[in-house]
Amino acid sequence: MMDLNTIWFLLVGVLIIGYAILDGFDLGVGILYPFLSRSERDKKALINSIGPFWDGNEVWLLTGGGALFAAFPMVYASVFSGFYLAMILVVVGLIMRAAALEYRSKSGPEWYGRLDILFFAGSLIPALLFGVAVGNVARGLPLDAGYHYTGGFWALLNPYALLTGLLGLAAFIMHGSVYTILKQDGDLRVRSQRLFPKVWLTFAILYAVVTGYTYLTAPGLFANYAAYPALYLVPLLTVTGIVSLPILVKQGKEGLAFLASAVVFGTMILTLALGMFPNLVPGLNPDLSLNIYNAASSPLTLKTMLVIALTGVPIVLFYTVYVYRVFGGKVSPDQDGY
Repeated sequence: MMDLNTIWFLLVGVLIIGYAILDGFDLGVGILYPFLSRSERDKKALINSIGPFWDGNEVWLLTGGGALFAAFPMVYASVFSGFYLAMILVVVGLIMRAAALEYRSKSGPEWYGRLDILFFAGSLIPALLFGVAVGNVARGLPLDAGYHYTGGFWALLNPYALLTGLLGLAAFIMHGSVYTILKQDGDLRVRSQRLFPKVWLTFAILYAVVTGYTYLTAPGLFANYAAYPALYLVPLLTVTGIVSLPILVKQGKEGLAFLASAVVFGTMILTLALGMFPNLVPGLNPDLSLNIYNAASSPLTLKTMLVIALTGVPIVLFYTVYVYRVFGGKVSPDQDGY
């Protein structure tokens, strides 16, 4: 039977995966925005495709951060203090994107160019930095005996983390491309279909390179897989999704293609989580790693917060499913929206 610490590890993981999948296509559309749009109608169609969802999708990020703070406060303190400048840049990017989306329809044409830049930059910066952060955590952080991060900002920009950042960026773009094919008709759909093979190939190459680089840089992440070979079913599912994506897109099965893209995103994160378990933040010195036990809140806190989570998370799930059902189908630049 799983203990509370393991349950919270899984719950935080589910929230992170939910955010990556849902806000992932938002960020991908924002990055593709200047490359796919040829007219004001195209821009409005792309913005309308994410308009009903983007702010709700960010709830998953807030919920995941709150769950991490409640269940594993030492991880929250170490990671957020160590990544402080990077996290500030992420927040600035998300604010830029929100401002662009909210004010574009309320401003005159003279502001469109500047707001379009904000939308693109506000999508690109978080997408890249999320991957860099994941790369640093996977590689292991320099922590002292008090579990404080001892590196600086520039130490975060190591080759492995930057390559992982590019992989994450490619994943967001691929996810956004598939979403655009799913939601758009006409020229936008055709352009995204033409762009998809290049995006997919870039992602597939980066995935293979990062996997090999991870084995050389952080071989400890493969220990759980050696001990429990059945865990390899998760990365196998990732590879299956990657291989199936271009086939599904070519066959015009955009719904299944989007599902496959979501599976790729989710299982990539799950693969890392299974390799790290029970660690939450591996240290460059393995003896100084933060895990689900030495970084956890008290048992009473974990139990109390679990009751709250089991009440609140279903509400978020219901809201998410409801919104996606109401605003399902293709979008049009002529409909009301952003």
